[in-house]
Amino acid sequence: MTVAKGKVSGSGSGSGKVKGKVKGAGNSGGDGEGGRGAGTVAELVQGQWGDRRVGARCGERVLTHHELAAGAAARAALLGELLPRGAEPHIGVLLDNVLEYPLWLSAAALAGAAVAGINPTRRGPELLRDIRHTECALLITERAYVPLLAGMDLGIPFAERVLIVDDPAYEELLRPYEGVSPMDGTLPVAGRRGVEPGTRMLLYFTSGSTGAPKAAVCTQGRLAAAGRSLVDFLGVRRDDVHYLCMPMFHGNAVIAGWAPALAGGAGIALRRRFSASAFLPDVRRYRATYFTYVGRAVQYLLATPPAPDDRDHPLRTGFGTEAGAVDVARFAERFGVRLIEGYGSSEGGAAIQRTPDTPPGAIGRPAPGDDLAVVDPETGAELPRARLDAAGRLLNGEEAIGELVNRGRSSFEGYWRNPEATADRMRGGSTGGRVGAGWYWTGDLFFRDTEGFFHFAGRTDDRLRVDSENLAAAVIENILARYAPITGAAVYAVPDPVAGDQVMAALSLRDGAGFDPEDFAAFLAAQPDLGTKMAPRFVRTVAALPVTATNKVHRVALRRAGFRCPDPVWWRPMGRRGRGQGAVGSGDLGHLGHLGYRRFTAEDRDALLDVYREHDRLALLER
Repeated sequence: MTVAKGKVSGSGSGSGKVKGKVKGAGNSGGDGEGGRGAGTVAELVQGQWGDRRVGARCGERVLTHHELAAGAAARAALLGELLPRGAEPHIGVLLDNVLEYPLWLSAAALAGAAVAGINPTRRGPELLRDIRHTECALLITERAYVPLLAGMDLGIPFAERVLIVDDPAYEELLRPYEGVSPMDGTLPVAGRRGVEPGTRMLLYFTSGSTGAPKAAVCTQGRLAAAGRSLVDFLGVRRDDVHYLCMPMFHGNAVIAGWAPALAGGAGIALRRRFSASAFLPDVRRYRATYFTYVGRAVQYLLATPPAPDDRDHPLRTGFGTEAGAVDVARFAERFGVRLIEGYGSSEGGAAIQRTPDTPPGAIGRPAPGDDLAVVDPETGAELPRARLDAAGRLLNGEEAIGELVNRGRSSFEGYWRNPEATADRMRGGSTGGRVGAGWYWTGDLFFRDTEGFFHFAGRTDDRLRVDSENLAAAVIENILARYAPITGAAVYAVPDPVAGDQVMAALSLRDGAGFDPEDFAAFLAAQPDLGTKMAPRFVRTVAALPVTATNKVHRVALRRAGFRCPDPVWWRPMGRRGRGQGAVGSGDLGHLGHLGYRRFTAEDRDALLDVYREHDRLALLER
């Protein structure tokens, strides 16, 4: 139970006021114009005041735009009471996609606070580190996730500053602040007054090449600008409904789904967790016209059984990444929905947009204002353009593939409490150049064809991207190192046959030890800090890990061999449907799935290679 000390003036009669004023705030736009010219998210939230149209739906709950703004104001007032003086105004949100998520995003905007999206698939010390690193002075969660916090020293008093949104005490806590208007301005959080475009709004995690995830900073100005830009790019209309089925602790759902809906005056509909089987029923139920996705989600949808009414829905557009040209075409053919593929650095440093003339296999051209180039990561020199044959196969990969950089002015705003990583991301024209000199290094490998289109070619380090989540190999290796029968472990990415990566691990066994797949699966299941995306899909057993001349693990050799290596390989098989439906996973992006391993046979290899071929991703195994 949470108890708030003190109340907003006049709250007992429901007429409480929040002192202070949003700089540049205009009138309410009572008919819900959405504040298209607003420079802050706070102004966009204020633009909902007086708009009685349906603004959000989740299950049976329905809120108007006006009720969303009122609820945000009440939570902002509560926030002002709960945050201790001198603390960073950071709110950790550990929730599924429920209405409380956008309400707290809006409340943070009004109060000049920042939301740190906490990933509920993280466990143990990794979860605790995310909360402590972002200096969360308040944590918003729900009953289902309270057990994850058991025994943790969160750095805040649990009884006073952990709010459980489905606990009856939570509603009682908010009741005194009913009637607070967002038009009264913002709370003076942590001694600050007023909200500016440069006010911190989001801290969202993105994995680095090694070690713990980094928390990227996003200000109100950048998020509001992103929302307005997507309103124009996507043609968002006030009667649109944005279906938010991707997790809101990711930038995908907030930046590409919630923000343009807020900026354009559109409604939102939320799904607690992605479900392929519930997708079309939800779209029809909520009259959804737009959704965001990651590549794996698109594949799950294509893997559902075809039905004669697949095109009977109001859905118009989907926007996301990693679907791939094959599945984009299949999705349009089956569902009659255009998917708009793009590439965007999570930190806002570089973006590529698909244009109508983008060829199959390419991502697109630079977003307006970006000066993108593919360069040699050692020298910074721009590399030659790629030559492709008639089938689109790369002919000069050795000279054309390099790291994607933005040499122009980027919107990257740094990492929270990580100046070294910030400086490394923004450095000069070579690895020996002056750090912080202005180029934004994406950490992704690309090549650029003779027509100027960019093509994704992989990652520059040991990051893995599984179901659109970035994982650090070192974290998984540290967990595997606890397994008694091994002397060493190397974790690396192998391309997924549809989108992103799969986790592969090479394990060196102790003398005389054999690999017991059931014992290994039991070990993984017992690890409290093994996230739901971390379990290796493939396991290679070796007498000794390959090393370079400097005695570092030779990851390049491991990646290149992948599952087509001479050593024994075990795997957790991927589901498989008929041709045209491709490989499928669990269909739920938030669950680990079955951990049973079996020997990877020559028949398995041939069948899997057919899936790569079917999705035009076989060439990725050669890079």
